[in-house]
Amino acid sequence: MAELFEEVENRIKTLEVLIKKYQKSYYDGEGEISDAEFDKLWDELKELDPQNEILSKVGADSGNFAKIRHVMPMGSQEKAANPEQFLEWAAKHVYEEYLVEYKLDGASLELQYEHGYLKRAVTRGDGSIGDDITANAKKMQGVLPALMLDGQILDFTGGIRGEVIMTHEVHEKHFSDKANCRNAANGLMKRKDGEGSQYLTLIVYDALATDGQVFFKTEKEKIRFLMNLGFSVVKLVICKNPQRVIDYRAKVMEDRKSVIPYDIDGLVVKEDAINFEDASRARPDRQIAFKFSLEEAVSTLREVEWSISGATYTPVAIFDEVELNGTKVQRASLANPDTMRSLGVEIGSHVVVVKRGEIIPKIENVVEEKNLVTTPIVFPQVCECCGTKLVDEGSRLFCPNKGCEKRVLHQLLKFQQVVDIRDLGETLVTELFKNKKVTCISDLYRLSVEDLVPYFLNEESIENEKESAGAIKVYNSIQNHRKMPLSTFLGAFDIEGFGETSAEKLVAAGFNTLEKMLEANEMQIASVYGFAQIMAKTICEGLKENSEEMRRIVEEGLVEITGGAEGALSGKSFCFTGELYTMKRADAEQLVKKNGGTTKSSVTKDLSFLVTNDTQSGSSKNKKAQQLGISIIDEKQFLSMVNSLV
Repeated sequence: MAELFEEVENRIKTLEVLIKKYQKSYYDGEGEISDAEFDKLWDELKELDPQNEILSKVGADSGNFAKIRHVMPMGSQEKAANPEQFLEWAAKHVYEEYLVEYKLDGASLELQYEHGYLKRAVTRGDGSIGDDITANAKKMQGVLPALMLDGQILDFTGGIRGEVIMTHEVHEKHFSDKANCRNAANGLMKRKDGEGSQYLTLIVYDALATDGQVFFKTEKEKIRFLMNLGFSVVKLVICKNPQRVIDYRAKVMEDRKSVIPYDIDGLVVKEDAINFEDASRARPDRQIAFKFSLEEAVSTLREVEWSISGATYTPVAIFDEVELNGTKVQRASLANPDTMRSLGVEIGSHVVVVKRGEIIPKIENVVEEKNLVTTPIVFPQVCECCGTKLVDEGSRLFCPNKGCEKRVLHQLLKFQQVVDIRDLGETLVTELFKNKKVTCISDLYRLSVEDLVPYFLNEESIENEKESAGAIKVYNSIQNHRKMPLSTFLGAFDIEGFGETSAEKLVAAGFNTLEKMLEANEMQIASVYGFAQIMAKTICEGLKENSEEMRRIVEEGLVEITGGAEGALSGKSFCFTGELYTMKRADAEQLVKKNGGTTKSSVTKDLSFLVTNDTQSGSSKNKKAQQLGISIIDEKQFLSMVNSLV
C-alpha cells in the first residue's frame, strides 16, 4: 500500500510540472498541446489531489508587457467533459432556464473603460493581473475606443470581458503555417510591434460597472446592453431544462466545423441571475463549461446491420466516418431493440457517437432537428438460418428455436472456447457438426480417436493403418478438460449475458452446486447484487433450456464439477491488462482459475489485483485501481505469488 501512495504522489508531481509547463506556453502564445489534452491532465490531477494549489490558479503571461490588475474577476470555470458530468452539476443547480453561450477557443481579454473611453486592454494573466496590450487591442476588430449609446458617450467606468479569436477564413488565408487559430491569435496579440493584430476579432460576453451604476440586472440584459453599444457578442441560447442543453450541445458539435466561422471548444451554461459573489471566486460554481470531447462526435446514420451471434440479433449502426480519440470510426453498437426505440433513431438521423475509456463506440443520443427527412429502421422478422419467427423481447431480438443449426454450432464453439480445449479448434468443431458427428456438447466427450482420424488422414493413409498424431492430440485434449469449476461449466453454455464472471458471482452468493443453480428462480437470482430482473429472467430461461443437457453431462460422468474455490488463490480476483511477456492472457486466467481464484474483465471495488507490465501507465484501469486502493502488480510479481502459494 505504501508503494501505491508513493506512486500516486509521484504522478501528482509529474502532473504539476506538465500543467505549469503547458500553461506557460499557452499564455506565451505558443500552445504545445490541444485544450482537450490539457483538460485530461487537469482532470487527472483533480481526481488525485482535488485541493492541489495549481487548480486554483489560472496561468501566467509573458514578461514582455506592463502588468495591470483586472477590474473584474477573470477566473477559470468548472468543467463537464460529458453529459453525465453535466447532469451531476445540473442536479445541484436547478434553474428556471439555462443560458447557454459558445465557449470561445481563443484568448481572454479585459477592456477597461473610464467614463466611456478605453484606457487599457489587459490579458487574462493569473486571473488577477495580466499584460497591458492596449496598443495591439486598438487594432483588433470589435474593440471600441469609446462607448456610444443613442449618439452620445456613455458614462461607463468598469470592465468588459471577451475573447480574442481568429476566424477560420483568416487562418487559412494568412496564417496556415500555425497549428490552429488559437495559437496564431495568441502569438499575434503578444507581439511587441503589434503587427498582425488587425487580423484578430474580439467577441464579448461579460461586463461590470465599478462605480456603482446599474446598466443591467440579468445576464440576458447584459448581452443586450453590450449589443446596443455595438460590440460583437457571443451567441446566446435559452434552454428550459438540462436535457435541452445536452441536445443543443450535440447540434453545435455537428455545426462547429462547417457553420461556425471560428473555433469553440464547448458551451458555457449559467443562470440568468447575476451573482457577483460567485463570479468573484477563482472557479465560479454557478456556471460551468460544458466541454466538447475527443471521445464524442456527431454523424449521420446511413444503415443498420444486424450482427448474429448464436440466437441473438444485435443492431449495429453504420454512419458517416468520424474521428474519436485519434481513430476513425464508422460503426457503433445500438445494443438492442429497446435502446433503439428509446433513442428514437432512424435512418438519416443525426446521432452522437461516443467512445469513452475502453468502451466500444455506441450511439448515445439523437440530435433533434426539425424538417430532417428520416426513414424507420426495418427489423428482421425471421431467423436467416431456420426461418423461425424471431422474438422481440425488447432487451433482445432472438431466434427461439432451440434446434436452430446456427444456435447449436455457436454453443459448441462457445463451449470449446470457454473450457479452453485449444487443440479442438473452430474449424474442426464446425466440420464435426456439419458431418453430424457432434450435435450437442455431450457428443464432444463421446468422440473416439477413430472418429477424429478422418479429419487428419486421407483414405489411403487410413487403409495403411497409419496412426494420426493429430487425432490423438485432440482426443487427449478433450479428455484433459473433463474437470472444471461450476462457473466455467455454466458460462460455457452460451446463455445470453451469462458468462463465467456472472456465474462466479452466483456461485459466491450460494448457488454453488448445479442443482441449486438449476432450481433457482428469477426472484432469487435478481436478489444477488449486480443482477437485474431482465438479466435474471434471461438466465433462468437459458438454464431451463439447457438443464437436460447439463444434467446428462454430469450424471454420465462426462464432466466433473470441481470445487475450484478450495484452491490456493481462493478468495482472490485478478484483472489482466496490456501485453504479457511469458504467456498469453488466456493462459494466465486459466492459471488463476486452476488455483481457485477468479478473473475479471474490468476494475471493480472488490478486485484483489490488477496485473500489468506497465504499472506506471495512465490507462483508465490503472487510474481506477489507484483510486480504489487496489494493488497493481506486474507479471513477475503475479507469477511469484502463484509459485509461492501453489
